[in-house]
Amino acid sequence: MTTNREGRMTGRTVLVTGGTGGIGKATATGLAILGARVAITGRDRARAEAAAAEIRTRSGALVDVFVADLSSQSEVRRLAAAVLAELPRIDVLVNNVGGYWDTRHLTADGLERTFALNHLAPFLLTHLLLDRLEDSAPARVVTVSSSAQASGRIDFGDLQGEQSYSGAAAYSQSKLANLLFSYELARRVGSGHITANALHPGVVSTSFGAEDPSGVQRMVVPFLRPFMRSAAKGAMTSIHLASAPALSRVTGGFFTNGRPGRSSVRSYDEVAAGRLWGISEELVAG
Repeated sequence: MTTNREGRMTGRTVLVTGGTGGIGKATATGLAILGARVAITGRDRARAEAAAAEIRTRSGALVDVFVADLSSQSEVRRLAAAVLAELPRIDVLVNNVGGYWDTRHLTADGLERTFALNHLAPFLLTHLLLDRLEDSAPARVVTVSSSAQASGRIDFGDLQGEQSYSGAAAYSQSKLANLLFSYELARRVGSGHITANALHPGVVSTSFGAEDPSGVQRMVVPFLRPFMRSAAKGAMTSIHLASAPALSRVTGGFFTNGRPGRSSVRSYDEVAAGRLWGISEELVAG
């Protein structure tokens, strides 16, 4: 068991989506070592329980497990209800879950999977948990984006890729959407109660995109893997945003390598952010 030396998260509860592997599990582990009660989500119960057991062993912390496929809105709603029933407070929500698919897939709701999982899931879950975050204030919402946001464009005429689909374009669009959501959330909740920040974790060696990789991924990733970051290093900025005392009032920012930076010009388009927010509300209504 790892001894909790710092304890700056003692007494705080953190929910990490997609916490069964990769950056998500490393984030949950790091925050648990800092003293947090950690809750993780995953699609497979056996894998989630195994991840939780590993985190408990390394940290000695209390770890809760919630099972849900966040590409499904009914599953997001069920997850939120379970979280609200089990967790009396939520000090930090880490919107970490995400995926890449080279070919177009539809969810149970009939939505394009990349947009549904990477953007609509954190959008809906954050809304459903917002009152609990407010009650636990000061609270933080941390959203994992990507450097892919730099090439992202929100195609309001074809958000679901029905007319033309590219795995890379769908992914970069969703990562730009993460930023537009995070910045708009920061503006809407104001300062002092809930902060909202986003980050790029770096190029990390995980199983990301393995379900449906592109031909380029199949050829290039094996050669690049030795030069990629470990999951633990990739999680460092998420952990920093979730726990650093100096960031208690910092909101509406974009971080990489643990430092504030600038995201793409398109990510600061407040008109586009408001439009995307409205469309997202319509898509998750019900």
